[in-house]
Amino acid sequence: MTDNILEVKELKKYFSTPKGTLHAVDGVSFSVGRGKTLGLVGESGCGKSTTGRAILRLLEPTSGEIFFNGENILKYEKKQMRKLRKEMQIIFQDPFSSLDPRMSVGKIIAEPIIINKLIQDKDVLENRVCELMEIVGLAPRLINSYPHELDGGRRQRIGIARALALEPQFIVCDEPVSALDVSIQAQILNLLKTLQRDMKLTYLFITHNLSVVNYFSDDIAVMYLGTIIEKAPAEVLFDNPIHPYTKALISAIPVPELRNRRERVVLRGEITSPIDLPDNCRFSPRCNYARDLCRECQPKLIEYEPGHFVACHDADIHSHGSD
Repeated sequence: MTDNILEVKELKKYFSTPKGTLHAVDGVSFSVGRGKTLGLVGESGCGKSTTGRAILRLLEPTSGEIFFNGENILKYEKKQMRKLRKEMQIIFQDPFSSLDPRMSVGKIIAEPIIINKLIQDKDVLENRVCELMEIVGLAPRLINSYPHELDGGRRQRIGIARALALEPQFIVCDEPVSALDVSIQAQILNLLKTLQRDMKLTYLFITHNLSVVNYFSDDIAVMYLGTIIEKAPAEVLFDNPIHPYTKALISAIPVPELRNRRERVVLRGEITSPIDLPDNCRFSPRCNYARDLCRECQPKLIEYEPGHFVACHDADIHSHGSD
């Protein structure tokens, strides 16, 4: 068994639109270590959620390879994928719209167990549902409640319990706290960390919030317009961001201490349309350092230093605080 539970190679997902081909995910490659968390961060529309769904084959990829436990799951038939889904689950962004409003809490959590015919006995099933509710911090009295009767935090706990019902190895967390209040966000993040430790889970944690991803992730990959432009261990990325886009993102994180305020990097212009993209640096129209090479050739994601990957023609110039 390999150290990496997941390896993604040149993953692409395109959509046909009346205006042309939309490059939602365009040649993404990364790996996730067993029992670790990879944070996938970027602006809205950068393709991070599409990446998560394509990995689970909730959206069929256009091309590429996805190795889960060493096997390319893009070659799997429907029957094989159905069996594999016990190992790969997702926690959705909006805990309200992802829950069936006609089903009680108990029935929502029990549904994947019933569909996969894991438990036949009604009493054993109810005990398992109560166990899952206890694990995620839901009171037993809520078993017959409905989603609309609960607050956002409790709804998200239902989503987490449902994801855990099949005892998966790998979970895609698709912005699981972005719809919650800050105090509730902390509770859910701490819960996810505890579950990871106790159940040896592996996470792909998708978010636009760098403060959250720094706290939660072992490694961070930064996406821009369907491509990964920088990837490194969390501590390394925050201590030495190299790509100008990563620097701009980190500079925007609020710092409570006036003496330690970062110099804000203000990006100019709007994000480029992802339809029929030219072969250039996707960030070049907004980059303060763009030169002719950036506008003519897309940089490859290369290992600038051990474990630190950057897609920038001028990585040497931008590293270690150089401008």
